[in-house]
Amino acid sequence: MPFLASKVALVELNGDARGSFQRALKLIGDLDDLNRRERSVVIKVGVFSHKGVMYPTVSTVDAIINSFNASPKIFLAESDNYRGTGLERLQIYERLFDEQIVPFNLSQDTKTRKVKIADEEIELSHILFKPNVFISTHALRRYDKGTILKNLLGLIPERKKARFHKKLVTVLLDAYEGIGGIDLAVIDATRTYSGPAARKGTDTNVLIVGRDAVAVETIGAILVGLKPEKMPVIKEAMSRGLGEGNIEGIEVVGKSIESLMPRFRHL
Repeated sequence: MPFLASKVALVELNGDARGSFQRALKLIGDLDDLNRRERSVVIKVGVFSHKGVMYPTVSTVDAIINSFNASPKIFLAESDNYRGTGLERLQIYERLFDEQIVPFNLSQDTKTRKVKIADEEIELSHILFKPNVFISTHALRRYDKGTILKNLLGLIPERKKARFHKKLVTVLLDAYEGIGGIDLAVIDATRTYSGPAARKGTDTNVLIVGRDAVAVETIGAILVGLKPEKMPVIKEAMSRGLGEGNIEGIEVVGKSIESLMPRFRHL
C-alpha cells in the first residue's frame, strides 16, 4: 500500500471536539470513500481498563462518530482482557450508544475469519474486514511499542494476550495486513501519558489525524520525544510498505510540530 505524500493533521482541541475533528478532516481531505451508506464503520478504541484514565475521551469518539453520518452501523469495538470484558470497558462510551452506534465485543463474535498471525491461525471477528471501514483511535502515550499500531493487539479475541508480546511487532503488522489496513488513525492527545501504565497525564489538547496510520504513529512519537527511526514497529511497517515513517516524507498540516512541542516537555 504505497503512500506518496502522507498527510497528518495537527489541530488544537479547544472545547469543541467535533469542530476540531472537522478541521482535521478538511486538512487531510474528505472521507467520501469511507462515509458511505454501504460501508459500516468499526472504531477500535484503546481502552485497557474501564477503571483507568488512558483512553480516547467520549468527546473525541463522539466527534469521529459524527463524521460518519451516512454509515448504516458504527461499531465501537474492544476485546476481553485480564482486566475485564470488552463490553465492560466500552461502557465508558455508553451515552453515545443508539440504534446506529453499538458496542461490540470482538471476543464474543461467533462469525469469524481465520488470519495467519505470527505463524498461528487466529480467528478474528467478521466486522474487522473490508468493506467495513476500520478506524484505530487511542490516547497518546510515550511508549516505544506504539499507540495506534499497538492498539491492534486488541483485535485478538483471547483474554490473556501476554504471550503475544514476545513477537509483538509481527503480531501487530500481521493483524494490520490481515484486516486490510487502518482506514483512519486518530490519536487523542487531550491528555498525554508518560508511559503505557501511567495514571496521570499532562494536558496537551491536540488531535493527530491521518489516513496513513504509520505516519500518524510517527508524528505522535516525535511529539512525545521518541525517535521513530528506532521504533521496531515503525521500521518494520515501512519495510512492509504499510506507510511512511520518515518525517521527510510526511506532510504535517495545521499546527506545526515545533509550535506544539512545549506542551510535551514535561512527560
